Amino acid sequence: MKNSLKFLLIIVITLFACEKSENNPKENPAPVAPEYSEVSFVTNKARYNPGEEVDFVIDKEISSSASIRYRHLNEIIKENSYSGRNWTWKVPVTDFTGYMIDLYEIVDGKEIVYGSIAVDVSSDWTRFPRYGFLSEFDSAVSTEEIRNTLDQLTRYHINGLQYYDWHNKHHKPLKMEGNTPSETWQDIARRNVSFKTVENYIQNAKSRNISSMSYNLLFGAWEDFETDGVDKEWMIFNDANHQNINKHELDDNWALSDILVVNPANEDWEEYIFAETENIYQFLDFDGWHLDQLGDRGKVYDYQGNSVDLKQGYNSFLNSLDQHFEGKKMVMNAVNQFGQAQILNTGVDFAYTEVWYPNERYDDLGQIIMDNNALSSNTKNTVLAAYMNYDLANSNGNFNTPAILYTDAVIFAFGGAHLELGEHMLGKEYFPNNNLLMRADLKESLIEYYDFMVAYQNLLRDGGNFNSPLISSTDGKLNLNAWPPQYNNVAVIGKEVGNRQIIHLLNFANVTSLDWRDNSGTQTFPQTEENCNLQISVDKTVAKLWYASPDSNFGIAVNINFTQNGNKLSFQLPYLKYWDMIVVEFE
Repeated sequence: MKNSLKFLLIIVITLFACEKSENNPKENPAPVAPEYSEVSFVTNKARYNPGEEVDFVIDKEISSSASIRYRHLNEIIKENSYSGRNWTWKVPVTDFTGYMIDLYEIVDGKEIVYGSIAVDVSSDWTRFPRYGFLSEFDSAVSTEEIRNTLDQLTRYHINGLQYYDWHNKHHKPLKMEGNTPSETWQDIARRNVSFKTVENYIQNAKSRNISSMSYNLLFGAWEDFETDGVDKEWMIFNDANHQNINKHELDDNWALSDILVVNPANEDWEEYIFAETENIYQFLDFDGWHLDQLGDRGKVYDYQGNSVDLKQGYNSFLNSLDQHFEGKKMVMNAVNQFGQAQILNTGVDFAYTEVWYPNERYDDLGQIIMDNNALSSNTKNTVLAAYMNYDLANSNGNFNTPAILYTDAVIFAFGGAHLELGEHMLGKEYFPNNNLLMRADLKESLIEYYDFMVAYQNLLRDGGNFNSPLISSTDGKLNLNAWPPQYNNVAVIGKEVGNRQIIHLLNFANVTSLDWRDNSGTQTFPQTEENCNLQISVDKTVAKLWYASPDSNFGIAVNINFTQNGNKLSFQLPYLKYWDMIVVEFE
């Protein structure tokens, strides 16, 4: 449940309690529905093209006196009277824009907000990627399960999915029976995969404007590679005498094969795997290829004994791939940033980093995103595959809610996205691992966080320059420090976007650790603060001051009264839990 600000939001809940008598249920009168209650929104798509129509549905009826309010940032662009649980909105034609829609009513001069939802209007999902995953493709996965999973991901505005280990052999991903795909096959972990299930996911995702990416290594082969036409001379070796093929060893009791590594710069390999990829696209309507790697392989050689520069091999492979498959998207995992400079110097559509040791601090997450911004000349946004509660995920349990929200707050504040949502939430690099569940509070909070990322994407992920604004607490309620975070403090991240100064406040005052992964699931909830007096140094005349938070007010923008005395801007921040975004607009 969201926290409400007394001066802005009043949500009056009628509380009642009744003890159910199993033997005589009619003894208890029917409960009276609350007059004002929070509503849940859904829309029919994760992303909308300019001029497209949005279908909205809320889960319960509310007062007929309510209104529907549409905002871009803090500007109200349209209002309509509420007339029922279902309605439509034709979105503006402006591309790559985020909006927030809320339902509200004025009662006795006070504003009551019932709920909100964000809408992303973008013709290309990779401009603001919100990446998820799928990992179960057995024939037992029903059409209803597929729709339920995609409905859930649509509510989180997930606009792209990687189909993890959907394929058969890495070097021959789509198993064929003659000229047609096999009905079923096994992935490397001996799990059954159904062609029809993969196809149904792709088709149902497309109807929700969710793009589907075929997952595969760019250089992987199984041990029987020669029987399928892959030449040993294409491989990379641990020695200059081509005696030992470089490989990623897997447990024989679990896997059908080790993964042998092919030289990505080998033109014969490129021709071979591109033909196999063409075969995929002929039968499955994937939108592109999510390419994976295996990190730094150390000193390796080609068949002729020449040293192989894998990073440069990634670059040449991706450039060839881009030319060969025009119109298809491509994104490649830079494992702990290995090869990222070479990867981002190609036509990949966004940056993707799988984060490992020693990048274990919150500061490291922000630094990776800023590094990717620099490497791509601020043209590509970042998705981080950052696996939470890693050790805890070795057995059944629940994700630690504050750990997830702290990490998402950091990633989102720096303009990134977090690969974490699919049929379940990720705790391991092996995506089918579903040992940990999300508690109800985490599910609800993540809806607010993803709404927030979408609604304010033009401030969070659409250019600008990070800076270090001078901000201080004038009542001592908050101990502030410039990023990176410190124990017992609130960390400050600044960013200049056009005529706006953005100030993110991230509340680390009560954390037990500054390691984002929270391996054992022991992170603590933050201590909330209210009515905090702050002062910012500015060098221009301020026209408007507002703030928004995924932790309160349904994420909607709230105007703040302020006084400006020379270069000092004084105001009171209503509320801080995990993350607030303060926006100073100049004349």
